[in-house]
Amino acid sequence: MDRMLYVAMSGARQTLQAQAVVSHNLANANTAGFRQDLADFRSMPVFSEQGLPSRVYTMAERPGSDLRLGRVMTTGRDLDITLQGAGWLAVQGPDGQEAYTRSGDLQVGPSGQLTTADGRPVLGNSGPISIPPAAKITIGGDGTISVQPLGGNGASTVTVDRLKLVNPADNALYKDTTGLMRANDGQPFPADAAVRVQSGALESSNVNPAEALVGMIESARRFELQVKMMKVAEDNSSATNQLLRLE
Repeated sequence: MDRMLYVAMSGARQTLQAQAVVSHNLANANTAGFRQDLADFRSMPVFSEQGLPSRVYTMAERPGSDLRLGRVMTTGRDLDITLQGAGWLAVQGPDGQEAYTRSGDLQVGPSGQLTTADGRPVLGNSGPISIPPAAKITIGGDGTISVQPLGGNGASTVTVDRLKLVNPADNALYKDTTGLMRANDGQPFPADAAVRVQSGALESSNVNPAEALVGMIESARRFELQVKMMKVAEDNSSATNQLLRLE
């Protein structure tokens, strides 16, 4: 009976972990540029002291992220950008290292630093980008940032910097615990001039809320099944103990 109980217990635990991944995806269904995580199960043998597999349990794992593009939403805001096709926007991660995102809802902080909506500094040709006081900010198709100085006429613009845009292969990236993409080897990717930007628009999350909700329901039912199996194992054990007492 212990094998049946062990398999059911491990299955329930791993189902909860997979459900957490689906819940995280569903919670970020409206996060600009979010890439949903994938959840999968695989069987793992349990080896006994003699070295032979005595049973098999289920292990939930996150094999990677879904890098399909989200749909483009027009906003009309000057600091909202979306990357046309493949490519990533370089930002500074919490550890100070270069990371990448598709989140294009940019903003200018009190100190003039250009950041993403969650406060990540956006990188340019020589590091984080700073925007001087300006009447208007324009981001060109190649990522060039131009400003109209305060008090200047509408025709005078000054180029401030250029967004660092990269286009590595999908298998060269992984998602860290903060939701940013990182290089597998830890080395920054070179800027790619072929990556194009569209201003006044945002890329939505690639999470399908209906599919995520169905996944939540399936995980809940799978968990209930595992709990029922644990109850069956308990009932069988109790019945066996009663039979042994009758002898």
